[in-house]
Amino acid sequence: MKNKSKYTAAAAQLGPIDPGDTKESVVARMLDLLIEAKTKETALVVFPELCLTTFFPRYYITDPANLDTYYESEVPISLMSDMFELVRKEQIIISFGYAEKDNGIPFNTSVYVDSSGNIIGKYRKIHLPGHYEYEPERPFQHLEKRYFTKGNLGFPTFDTTLGRLGMCICNDRRWPETYRVLALQGCEVVTLGYNTPKHYPLAPEHDHLQEFHNHLCMQAAAYANGMWVIASAKAGLEDDCELIGGSCIISPRGEIVAEAKTTMDELVVAQVDLNECKLIRENIFNFNLHRQPEEYKLLTKIKL
Repeated sequence: MKNKSKYTAAAAQLGPIDPGDTKESVVARMLDLLIEAKTKETALVVFPELCLTTFFPRYYITDPANLDTYYESEVPISLMSDMFELVRKEQIIISFGYAEKDNGIPFNTSVYVDSSGNIIGKYRKIHLPGHYEYEPERPFQHLEKRYFTKGNLGFPTFDTTLGRLGMCICNDRRWPETYRVLALQGCEVVTLGYNTPKHYPLAPEHDHLQEFHNHLCMQAAAYANGMWVIASAKAGLEDDCELIGGSCIISPRGEIVAEAKTTMDELVVAQVDLNECKLIRENIFNFNLHRQPEEYKLLTKIKL
């Protein structure tokens, strides 16, 4: 199939998923969004981080058997068979996040599935936030460092019919290095999912800025690297924890061209034009012409 330089893309935001909700019920909601995306002739659909379950790092789980129920030992093809069939039929590429265990090693993972039903890309979250031990003074936990291992795949990019794509996950979006490493590999579209609480216990003074900071880091990165950013949230009041929404599609100009209006299941749709990447990369941020990497050595100096 000929590569497309212009196509419709969507951030498929999910509302809250409570601990008692089954994975099958979540996949049914995802399928509804995918069917809606089909009616809009959408070519790329992005689902959130850890989208099959509630955001379980907020709980201190001591029962290994209970904890294991949140992980998948492989991409859950049978669980999502109806979705994958629709992907094949309608020539769509999707991305979604899930908790993975690879030979017993846990990762916060995202994958691309293409129109042939094949897994064409995988990324494992690198910038793991939160803490490792139980902290009883917190109103909820953030135990990603306990339940996941730092990703070991780097920041790969993937050549597809929809351009060169790259992934990151949630906290990765706050780090400028994430996007620059992807951009240096020619990435044109970054897709990501997130679960972000409105309340940050360590700095509650920033709570009113959570939505602003969410968009700020992605808009700045889109502009500084000449790339599209498609970001999909798990949002709403999830088991008494309020998650921000703000799922959006951001152009290489740094402009939000589409944004969620709710904190429930919602499809956020916009036209992607890869030619806009060139306008930034050949002018304002021409890496070959203007970057001075010999002056950036401190960025890669490892502090022991």
